[in-house]
Formats: sequence, structure tokens, C-alpha cells
Amino acid sequence: MKRLYYILALAGILMTSFPLYAQEGNDAQQERRGPRARTGSREAEKESGLPELTVRAQDMNERMIQEIGNARWMRVIYREINLEKEQNAPLYYPVKPLNGSMNLFSTIFRLMSENKLAAYRYEDGFEAFDEAHLINFKEDVLDRAYIYYEEVPGRAGEGASYTINESDIPSADVLAYYVKEAWYFDQNNSVFDVKPLAICPILTTSGDLGEQTTPLFWIPYENIRPYITNSLIMTSNINNAKTFTIDDYFRRRMFDGEIIKTENLMNRTLRQLYPEPDSLKLARQQIETQLDTFRESLYWQPDTTQVTDTKQSKTAAKTARVAKTAATKEPKQQKVSAPKAEKSAAPVRSVRRRQ
Repeated sequence: MKRLYYILALAGILMTSFPLYAQEGNDAQQERRGPRARTGSREAEKESGLPELTVRAQDMNERMIQEIGNARWMRVIYREINLEKEQNAPLYYPVKPLNGSMNLFSTIFRLMSENKLAAYRYEDGFEAFDEAHLINFKEDVLDRAYIYYEEVPGRAGEGASYTINESDIPSADVLAYYVKEAWYFDQNNSVFDVKPLAICPILTTSGDLGEQTTPLFWIPYENIRPYITNSLIMTSNINNAKTFTIDDYFRRRMFDGEIIKTENLMNRTLRQLYPEPDSLKLARQQIETQLDTFRESLYWQPDTTQVTDTKQSKTAAKTARVAKTAATKEPKQQKVSAPKAEKSAAPVRSVRRRQ
């Protein structure tokens, strides 16, 4: 009987110690994986809030790519978007992230700090989007601009990410953008459209020599488009509803940008070709007119002069018919009634023939 009692007691001790051993084993395994595996949900909350690209978003981005390799006519235009203009303010405000909204440069900066977006070196008069011209975000941006950051080691096969305070992001100093766009006509599809190719933020700094502008880097528009298709912005001071996104703002060309360069054989800017302000203004107007004229010449337009002549002839004919009808009709004679005899006040004696 004692032997049976000892066997049952030993079995009870083993059953109570097994869950504790399993828990200790899980904790040891968790320690071997590192603190990142245990605090994955917390680190996800510390992210900037920018969405990860899903398979559906990647597929949609690929379907929205405009192929211009078969274009029979194309003209590349460089524009400068001044964010101090009211029409371009949606790309600048809010300067600091507010209620889940952030401006374009804050979005770009966050994506680059999380290794979600690649940027390419800015070279005057030349753009190349290849690995040889990739910029190092830590050395070329953070260290050069003296921005405080905290480096977070990445997982196996991934680069490091950087934690940056929102107040250290120089979004308030980016007062302009360069936009590279292609006006093209695809004869196979009979499509005339404008495609944004790349954007370049311009940093404005103040010093002893006054304000200085520094173009930072080029970003292909197709790389940033998946992240800005859901970035709602307010485009009017009268209507405060956020009905458009940053992607709509670029694709619909809602911005006000001055032409600074067109792709040419000599690779010169308009300011180099036309140093005088008046001639520069006329050159910009001439380029805009050329683009509009080419677009209108692609499709059949009704002859407005013939339409106007036809309307005028019909009006003249109708007026002539009305005048002729009025002339042929004689005016109706009014009936003239004889004046009534006035009654005499004195009595009238009747004269009768006497027999």
C-alpha cells in the first residue's frame, strides 16, 4: 500500500513540474531569438504609421505604370513647384505630423529611414536611377545635415533602420520641389497624356550669405506612388474635406509649376538660354502654347467659322422672311362711324300737308 502511495505522489510531482519546465523552455527559446521577437507588436506600434506594401498594392502600382517606350512623340519638362504659393500649399502643410497627416517630405523621410524607399544622387543636368547613384541615407542625409538619430540593427539580410524624432525632420525647410514629367503621345493607343517621372525636394537654408537652395536627391515617382495613394490632403481653404490624395495632386497636375528646363541636345536650362526675365517669361509661355497646340492638332476639331457663318445666314434669312411677311400684309382699315346729330334744346314743330 505504501508503494502505491509513493507512486501516486511521484506522478503528481511530475505533472505539476512539467508546465513550469515548458514555460522555462519557452522563455529560454524566446531569449535565444532576441528581444525583437518578443517585442514585435510594440515595435510595430513604434513605426511611423506608413503602410506596408501588400500584394494587391504592388499589383495596382504595376497596372498604373504608364508605358512610354512606344510613344511616337514625347517631350520631357522640368518644373519647379514653389510651396509658398497657395495652390502648392497642400504639399507643405502640416509642417509637423498632425492627427495622422504628414506632408510630402515627412513621408519621404520616414520611408527612407525605414528602408522602404530608395533615393538617387542629384547631379546637375543628369539623372541616373541605378545602383551606382544610390545615396546612403545615413552618410549623405543624416550625417551631412547633422540630424540626431538612433540606429536600429536590421534582421538578417536587411539594412539598419533609424529612429528620428519628428522635430528633427527638416520638413519646414523644404520649400520647393523639382518635378520631371513626360508629355507623350502613344500612337498605338491614341493616347496623349502626361506622366510624372521623378521628384526632387529642395532644401532652403539661411546663413550669412542669405538663403541658399540645395537639391537633395531624386526619387522615381513610381517608387513612392504606392505610399501616397492613401495620403489624403486638403486642396482648398473653402472646402475643408480631404477628397484628394497626393497621388491625385500629381497625376491631375493640380500644382502650379514654372518650367525651368526642357530636355535638349545642349542640356541647358531656360535661364541659360534666356538670361533676361522678359525673354524667359516669353519662352515659358511659348512652350506651354506648343504643348496645347500639339494636343489640339491630334484630334478633329469642328470648323467654328463655318458654324458661325451658318448661324448668321439662318438668322439673316429668318429676319428677311419676317420683314417680307410684314410688308405684304395690308393694315386693316378702321371703321369710321358718322357723328351723331346733336339734339336741339328747342321744340320742333312738325309740318304736315294740309288738305
